[in-house]
Amino acid sequence: MSDTPIYAVGDIHGQLEQLEQALALIAADGGDEAEIVFLGDLVDRGANSRAVIQCLLDGQLEGRNWHVLKGNHDRMFARFVADGVVEDARILSKLDWLHPRLGGPATLASYGIKTDGAPRADLHAAAQAAVPELHLEYVQGLDLYFERGELLFVHAGIVPGVPLSDQIEDDLVWIRDPFLKHPDPHPWLVVHGHTALDMPHHFGNRVDLDGGAGYGRPLLPAVFEGRDCWLLTEGGRIPLVP
Repeated sequence: MSDTPIYAVGDIHGQLEQLEQALALIAADGGDEAEIVFLGDLVDRGANSRAVIQCLLDGQLEGRNWHVLKGNHDRMFARFVADGVVEDARILSKLDWLHPRLGGPATLASYGIKTDGAPRADLHAAAQAAVPELHLEYVQGLDLYFERGELLFVHAGIVPGVPLSDQIEDDLVWIRDPFLKHPDPHPWLVVHGHTALDMPHHFGNRVDLDGGAGYGRPLLPAVFEGRDCWLLTEGGRIPLVP
């Protein structure tokens, strides 16, 4: 049923304690069998990216009804481990993944790797040795979107007017202005993260759940029943409306 509750968690960015709190709020609202979509950016900036990946991997291996999507930071992490790549054509600044602002060094530190100005080739070799193959394969294989009735869950957004089957990964994990500035309805209510706000916000045709956990702000999960949305807090549900 499209009005069966489904939960969503925005960008985690290595914040394990915040993730655990979000999972506790969801369990209190919907029980241990709740269906949850994680909107990507599991890694970078926070201190516990490795543990966040392991937590979500374990949950899915245990058979929990979880859908974990790929974010741009997850892709940058996997590309570095696999191929030593630190650049991405969609980064608007001159920074690369190994810059602290993007958060790669924090992710490597969670695997016991200190950057400290080490050459990229040395860091790549250390990452290949330290990151479990299972973690790399897991991140590489994350889904790009999840569709449920009138809802579409995706990390960054979609190109307006383009069929879902024709959307490309670069846009699904990176898009901003063409999606964020689009005022008209999409075929679904699009639930996304990627663009950090002070707190989650409902824009009418989309819901941005990236409340800035990567910058130390709370990770507030949401619950959807059909197109109706609430944020979950210690005090219960708070309606999230346009």
